[in-house]
Amino acid sequence: MAVMQISVQLDNVPGALTRLIDILDKEDISIKAISAASASEHSTIRLVANNPQRAAAILDNFHLHYELTPVLAVEVPSHFAGLNAIIKPLSKTDINILYLYTTIERIGKETIVILGVDKIDEATDILKQNWINFVGDQVYSL
Repeated sequence: MAVMQISVQLDNVPGALTRLIDILDKEDISIKAISAASASEHSTIRLVANNPQRAAAILDNFHLHYELTPVLAVEVPSHFAGLNAIIKPLSKTDINILYLYTTIERIGKETIVILGVDKIDEATDILKQNWINFVGDQVYSL
């Protein structure tokens, strides 16, 4: 089950991430998962929020460049090689895992991993066949 991720391009300067988080905090947008990767001039911030459509409208108001993308939010099984239970079935196909990161809030007993893949519908089907639990809209209800 897909959730919406917001990818924001920021200048790679001190305070840029703080400004983004302050903007969202002031509008009661709760960040559930976040990843930051920087290049020389720009940083890409990927986040899952409680209300991605509203967050996007807020970012528009501040003239920030962003993209909404569906990603998978899945529970990592709490046994040895739990992450591999997710990764291995996808590696046996032609699905490319573009990136992954975890949530910053405790949702339940299991760690939640956010997966960006190139074929989201196929990845969803494969993970369902392998008894992987999806979080879906529950990410937003915390």
